[in-house]
Amino acid sequence: MSANPYPLGLRLAGRPVVVVGGGAVATRRVPALLDAGADVLLVSPELTPALRAHVDAGRLRWEPRRFVPADLDGAWLVQVAVDDRAAAAVVSSAAAERRIFCVRADDRAAATAWTPAVTRHGPVTVAVLGGGDPRRAMTVRDAVRDLLSARTGRAPAGGTTAGSAGRGPAAAGSARGGGAPGRVALVGAGPGDPELITVKGWRLLTEANVVVADRLVPGLLLDELRPDVELVDASKIPYGPSRAQEEINRILVDRALAGNAVVRLKGGDPYVFGRGGEELLACAGAGVPVTVVPGVTSAIAVPAVAGVPVTHRAVAHEFTVVSGHVAPDSPASLVRWESLAGLRGTLVVLMGLKNLAAISATLVAHGRPADTPAIVVQEGTTGGQRLLRSTLGAVAQDVVAAGLRPPAVVVVGDVVDALTSY
Repeated sequence: MSANPYPLGLRLAGRPVVVVGGGAVATRRVPALLDAGADVLLVSPELTPALRAHVDAGRLRWEPRRFVPADLDGAWLVQVAVDDRAAAAVVSSAAAERRIFCVRADDRAAATAWTPAVTRHGPVTVAVLGGGDPRRAMTVRDAVRDLLSARTGRAPAGGTTAGSAGRGPAAAGSARGGGAPGRVALVGAGPGDPELITVKGWRLLTEANVVVADRLVPGLLLDELRPDVELVDASKIPYGPSRAQEEINRILVDRALAGNAVVRLKGGDPYVFGRGGEELLACAGAGVPVTVVPGVTSAIAVPAVAGVPVTHRAVAHEFTVVSGHVAPDSPASLVRWESLAGLRGTLVVLMGLKNLAAISATLVAHGRPADTPAIVVQEGTTGGQRLLRSTLGAVAQDVVAAGLRPPAVVVVGDVVDALTSY
């Protein structure tokens, strides 16, 4: 009889942690390490786009090569996220020589540490170990999450407790390839904070066999997926934007027709400058039932957490959300910027950092005062949030000087200063 594991909460803030592997497993595990404040070194010849975004943002270090034992020198923990057992065994051996705990995605029996099934409620973290059975751990974790939700006055996630026969993760897992009708859910994951997904969206995520995720979805949501869930990184699909969307549509339809519960997880809201409508039409055309779960859009949420209400009594009675991914002078632009310049309300620009100089110049040229207050919020609602206050005439230059990068939300209007005295 094997000994029971000793439960322990690791305080990793500022401490070196090594992750070996740059695929789907690492994509799911790295966000929790970053959330814990760990100093993460990622060792892998290749990375998923989601992991590359962490590297580009400076949240972790990357060695684009295969693992060598010296990578573990000084580390407190190593996470092996590769499928190659021989390669994983090399990492385990190097960890054992250095007395470093080693988590292995390929072989839990060979690991010296396990990652538990986790649910988070503000400062409360519940971690469940299922005796080496991830499905058992997930089922218990979800039941605890439902109980915590009920005790804190929030609607329970539903469908995951022992009394909810046929609706929890075990039931969802048994549907794969079993001839049961598949379905697709277009779920908005919110602007970045994993707790801003809706209760319904999270429930469908726990029931999914397949998750097709965008690069900007909260990484901690992926960390809570069952190990047997197929994770498709939509940003990794090749071809140009149109062909890539066709491939995403094909994956959704094919997986659903195979009897899977599929979640298309999208940042923000599925329909706000996403391509949820195209995905719904593709599924409907193939006879696949679709559920649309609205998400908290960054257009409203990000200004709010930055202290900017998009409307405010006696300041703004309207707000307009516009995409800035196409330059104002481009023939492909569908936005009438000259009309927007004449509005008195709030203007929220998404995906506009690259064209911000042209956008601000166009608005000023058509009558919007250059001294109109403006704010730019990078990575809103996340631990990496940055704010820059400026004016319409100076904001583009200030963004460059501050080194701000996408994703970012730009807000123009008097509401930027509405709550400054709060």
